[in-house]
Amino acid sequence: MNEIVISAENIGKRYRLGGRVPYKALRDTLAGFVKTGVRNLRHFSRMPFKNSCPSVKFVDKALDFWALKDVSFEVKRGEVVGIIGRNGAGKSTLLKILSRITEPTEGRIDLHGRVGSLLEVGTGFHPELTGRENIFLNGAILGMKRAEIRRKFAEIVEFAETEKFLDTPVKHYSSGMYMRLAFSVAAHLEPEILLVDEVLAVGDAAFQKKCLGKMSAVAHAGRTVLFVSHNMAAVEKLCGNCCLLQDGKIVKTGRTPEVIHAYMQQTVMAPQNLLSRNDRNGNGVLRFTGFTLRDSRQNLLPSFRTGSTAIFEISFINPGDMPLRNVSISLGIDNLMGERIAVLDNEMTNQIFGVIARSVKSILIEVPNLPLLPGRYGVTLFAKAGSEIADWVQNAGSFDVDSGDFFGTGRLATGQGHIAIAHSFRLQT
Repeated sequence: MNEIVISAENIGKRYRLGGRVPYKALRDTLAGFVKTGVRNLRHFSRMPFKNSCPSVKFVDKALDFWALKDVSFEVKRGEVVGIIGRNGAGKSTLLKILSRITEPTEGRIDLHGRVGSLLEVGTGFHPELTGRENIFLNGAILGMKRAEIRRKFAEIVEFAETEKFLDTPVKHYSSGMYMRLAFSVAAHLEPEILLVDEVLAVGDAAFQKKCLGKMSAVAHAGRTVLFVSHNMAAVEKLCGNCCLLQDGKIVKTGRTPEVIHAYMQQTVMAPQNLLSRNDRNGNGVLRFTGFTLRDSRQNLLPSFRTGSTAIFEISFINPGDMPLRNVSISLGIDNLMGERIAVLDNEMTNQIFGVIARSVKSILIEVPNLPLLPGRYGVTLFAKAGSEIADWVQNAGSFDVDSGDFFGTGRLATGQGHIAIAHSFRLQT
């Protein structure tokens, strides 16, 4: 059980920012031969050569960006290790290197055993093929033999709960159905090493619980799991050990509760200009730029108080020339463990914005008698225009809630949990 199955030594991954990465096609090779021949002719003829065009010096403005730098760790057989960190810390890059999707710029990785990975939902699925056909296609891509896929076919379908749609092209599947089928194929690969990246970011609560159960079963079967997630509750439940990545480097390893505590002590992302965020989804007809906290008189606040009137001002831009139609906005509130506490959604309140003029720059969400108990909470912003996602920024920032007189008794609301609930007591005989 102490056998090392993953060994990473001084792993680094460098990307070029702001410049084009050169590549060679066949025509480039042929052109190179021609240019070489011309240069040789000029050299041997020793004839003067005059260039009628002014010389142009190309300046490469590309910058080196190290997504990972000097990353070293070891994982033993049967361990379930969480990899946590903020967006851009290098978590997904590390899993892609371990999956051999991309090569490290420097360093060495030794893997001992069959590797299965679920890094992007539905990778290897063909939209025109049916669910049945994609099970065989995706299974083959992941390294399963046809006989193995046939043997596990019924289990894969039962786990994914897509039996009724098995002979339907997956382009007609919802994102949840797509993900269930993709996870089910990968989970039944029975690899010695399973790499999972944010599989719980989508899907209903029942399926998330099912995924956790499957990964737990994989771990108890003696296989090794590397689990990347922003859901700290899931990481704490599943993983015995953890690695904390920050700016492409491992800053802490150890038992999961200790590493999660160190992660929470890091400065949580404050409201900022979200236009610089490139880890977002949507067609871009609306783009969130940030959010601020205000009181009932529209004054800016550094934090809210439990029981006060709280207003979230969500700012955005409309890059197009046309007004936005049938817009729905939601603000998800998470605790620091990544668990969703509440969602503020104008569809739920039946306040769909039929038309938003280009002059509108922000939307106000008012919460009377804020029921959140003291603590720090994360924010996810989501917008839909018509039937399409316009913008979706996860972990868009955070806000603090201080103690307040929620019950109007002069006592500050404190205690366990996250929500204050209005209630009363009475005796009955």
